[in-house]
Amino acid sequence: MAPQKDYYQLLGVAETATTDEIKKAFRRLAKQYHPDRNPGNPQAADKFKEISEAHDALSDPDKRKKYDTLRRYGAFAGAGRTARGPAGGSSDNFSTDFDFSDLGSFGGLGDLFSSIFGKKGTGREDQDDTVETTLAVPFRVAALGGKLPVTLAMAEVCPTCSGNGAAPGATISTCPECKGRGTVSFGQGGFAVNRPCPMCRGKGKIPSQRCGTCQGSGEVRVEKQLMVTVPPGTEDGTKVRLRGQGAKGKGDLLIDFKVEPDTFFRRDGLDVICVVPVNVVQAALGTKIKVRTIDGRRVVLRIPAGTQPGKKFRIAGQGIEKNGRRGDQLVEVRVEIPEKLSLEEEQALKTFAEKTGLKY
Repeated sequence: MAPQKDYYQLLGVAETATTDEIKKAFRRLAKQYHPDRNPGNPQAADKFKEISEAHDALSDPDKRKKYDTLRRYGAFAGAGRTARGPAGGSSDNFSTDFDFSDLGSFGGLGDLFSSIFGKKGTGREDQDDTVETTLAVPFRVAALGGKLPVTLAMAEVCPTCSGNGAAPGATISTCPECKGRGTVSFGQGGFAVNRPCPMCRGKGKIPSQRCGTCQGSGEVRVEKQLMVTVPPGTEDGTKVRLRGQGAKGKGDLLIDFKVEPDTFFRRDGLDVICVVPVNVVQAALGTKIKVRTIDGRRVVLRIPAGTQPGKKFRIAGQGIEKNGRRGDQLVEVRVEIPEKLSLEEEQALKTFAEKTGLKY
């Protein structure tokens, strides 16, 4: 039985990689294998799940420490170590110093290692069914709030076999490979590790004929469509957890909001900033202009005579509202200079410069 895949190899990073290097490697691979980019590709979906699991383990310092400890004992493929007991001690000493109940995210190894060392794990099955995705949110929707549709490819219980993997009318018997335990052992040097049985896929039972819909896995990949509520004042990187909307209706859906930039507005806390152009005459003599607000209205802004480029004007209460507070809108003036002048315009400008004493 092949050992658990090595998380460092899955992400393509060295054992000494920093947290930032691990995150960068995950983002690169997630972009390549994300189910939204590979619709109908179960291999890409499985790969995305693997790298997500690896990132979850290696980006958390505590989980990484536990994983590295197990890795040193040859529990994972590619670790390059010989499975053995701790230096100067026995595997019993190792088991008393290590809490296996925190390894639920390592492909179920928490419970499996606990069965070896006599410690009871927590068995976080629901975590395995949690689906994570990134949702692009337009700037105005993030500022004002709203609803956005999201389509996800995720695992659901097979409707044909109801999850048991058997074809209609098939008989179900005890798995001959694992004798109904659902796990098999591998190891060397007296160190053994339990893994899910490859024949029954950890169920302990096998059907006389596999379900034709799911090929015996008990689950199928479907496209699930949801309407996601974006709260007002949502910032880039905000995460929302939807309970019970994950895989097979048991896990959760974790959505990471990615706020898209706007062509007119940018954000500073609860304030919004925009840049409006005025010509030289407007800046010099003063004028009134209409400025668009975040909620789509237009307000009149007075530009006083002698306004300089980069001058900012504040429109109170026209920013982003969140938790009972509302920011302002800052309007920055950009004075536009004509790129070309006619001979008549050039002469008029020179006359103005001479009368006012401006050098050119």
